[in-house]
Amino acid sequence: MREKYVTLHTENQCAIFWTMSTVKTRSLLIDVARKLFAQRGLNGTTMNDIAKASGKGRRTLYAYFANKEEIYAAVIETEVDRISDKMEEVAARDMEPELKITTLIYTHLNMVKEAVIRNGNLRAEFFRNIWMVEKVRKAFDHEELELYRRVIKEGCEKGQFHVESEYLLADVIHYCIKGLEVPYIFGRLRNGMTEDSSRPVVVNMVRRMLGVNGIQY
Repeated sequence: MREKYVTLHTENQCAIFWTMSTVKTRSLLIDVARKLFAQRGLNGTTMNDIAKASGKGRRTLYAYFANKEEIYAAVIETEVDRISDKMEEVAARDMEPELKITTLIYTHLNMVKEAVIRNGNLRAEFFRNIWMVEKVRKAFDHEELELYRRVIKEGCEKGQFHVESEYLLADVIHYCIKGLEVPYIFGRLRNGMTEDSSRPVVVNMVRRMLGVNGIQY
């Protein structure tokens, strides 16, 4: 019995080690690819470049990804996961629902802007291959909608918000913010309004949409 336990325990340890090693290698390949894409763009980077820079070789690279488009999708997914984690962190904070909604809005915009700027030449690909970006961020969009709906529901239950449909309002906020990503990134909102200068306007709009103090559009 003891022998069997030791054997199973050893096998489990090997399985865990193999899984961790696999995740670590995949993460390394994605990070290396992201840096190359940021420097040279998608078209200027080859699978050979990624294999060489990672030090893992072509065989290992192809064991994880069929082509560079697949790696590119993984890079976008990693960036989206970073944004999603930050949004979840904000949603979990102990703050009033009204402030939480505004904070979520600016967190979304600032995190997207940070991701695009950090990736240098890759930022052009973010907008050129928007169909791929949309496909990868589909799960994130759904999660974000749920975050907004959850906070709106919380505000309604506390008697702070007065809205007819939590789901519809969550949709409106989500798609409005999504539509503001590009102009926000390039500073085209009212001739480059900063977060500080735009916040009072955004707060007022959010308060009206949420029916704070009974005021609604």
